[in-house]
Amino acid sequence: MSRYLAELYLPKTRSGDLREAAVRARSAAEAMTREGKPVRYLRALFLGDDETCFHLYEAGSPELVLEASRRAAIPVERVTEALDVDLEAVHEDANPAREE
Repeated sequence: MSRYLAELYLPKTRSGDLREAAVRARSAAEAMTREGKPVRYLRALFLGDDETCFHLYEAGSPELVLEASRRAAIPVERVTEALDVDLEAVHEDANPAREE
């Protein structure tokens, strides 16, 4: 599955709503997965100075992310595929453990 960022405007004054939105997003993703539409909600990021919020999902398509966001009542402006670089995983792949 690919990772996607669902982006939306979130005023600083409503940043307290982020946790509740994340709970709704996770619940919607879990419901969709049970229905045979695999979506995994990972986390939310809030950029206060920009009043921008991102919800990070794993899914088979951006359309599944849009549906999960709609079900969670999150007014997403756009969904973009995201590349996630985990330096720990990269290090482990480059240096596999040697058996002696």
